[in-house]
Amino acid sequence: MSFFKKLKEKFTSSTDNVSDKFKSGLTKTRDQFTGKVNDLVARYRKVDEDFFEELEEILIQADTGFETVMDLVDELKMEVKKRNIKNPEELQPVISEKLVEIYEAGEDGTSNLTLKEDGLSVILFVGVNGVGKTTTIGKLAHQLIQDGKKVMLAAGDTFRAGAIDQLEVWGDRVGAEVIKHGEGSDPAAVMYDALQAAKSRKVDVLLCDTAGRLQNKVNLMNELEKVKRVIEREVPDAPHEVLLVLDATTGQNALIQAKTFKEVVNVSGIVLSKLDGTAKGGIVLAIRNELQIPVKFVGLGEQMDDLQEFDPEKYVYGLFSDLIEKSEEAQ
Repeated sequence: MSFFKKLKEKFTSSTDNVSDKFKSGLTKTRDQFTGKVNDLVARYRKVDEDFFEELEEILIQADTGFETVMDLVDELKMEVKKRNIKNPEELQPVISEKLVEIYEAGEDGTSNLTLKEDGLSVILFVGVNGVGKTTTIGKLAHQLIQDGKKVMLAAGDTFRAGAIDQLEVWGDRVGAEVIKHGEGSDPAAVMYDALQAAKSRKVDVLLCDTAGRLQNKVNLMNELEKVKRVIEREVPDAPHEVLLVLDATTGQNALIQAKTFKEVVNVSGIVLSKLDGTAKGGIVLAIRNELQIPVKFVGLGEQMDDLQEFDPEKYVYGLFSDLIEKSEEAQ
């Protein structure tokens, strides 16, 4: 059974609307990426070096990342020899299969959110200003509350004007208490108070916002280290997750931010916001392959439930859904 056929059976008949969210959320990337691949396949009668050179260019334009593109093309060349593929059309499902394999290769971290079964779970959010960090916190709070968790928010971004107010708006919207101090106050002091409140009120999950300054990496590092020390002192096995929020529309710049934050703090997972707003959705693979950090959530729209757990098969289905839905069983 071809990989397209497998995805078709798995997702097109599913009553779960998550695969549809990936399909609609990746429309811009699919139109750009899949459209160019289709054009490439239509223009070539055989799979040769010229074909692979053009395929490399298409993948790089989708911000898949140079290293990832080289790995993928090498894998495809081996598959062409192994399967004796002559017709470029036969390569389309193989590309989707290899995209999933590259993402999952050497998986050293779970894509699932790490939460304690009993007691307080602390999740620390990091990322530069403007990436959708506060919105992501609000949407994740909504998701956790829908799952029956008692959630509290800590307004640790005391530097950016309006950040505390924005988090309060989300707290009111989803029904989560927000622990805050005044603008310009010490973020570590906010965390201390939030941790005390969360423990005394038997909260299940504390979601912690932080400032997003990158202009001075030393200051950022010192601030985050201080916040982490307070968290570790008050809840010894915390933080249970450090989630880095990146804006997918910034493409390779998101990768640069990820590398910087990885140097500063032990990032356990990526939240890729605004994936629905970019034609460069290949950045998912670049981040995973080059940084070895799992993408845990992706933003696929503006609605409250549009923050979705990342699934590489659903991602590939979103990229190739038009072809998958039209595909027939391989001869």
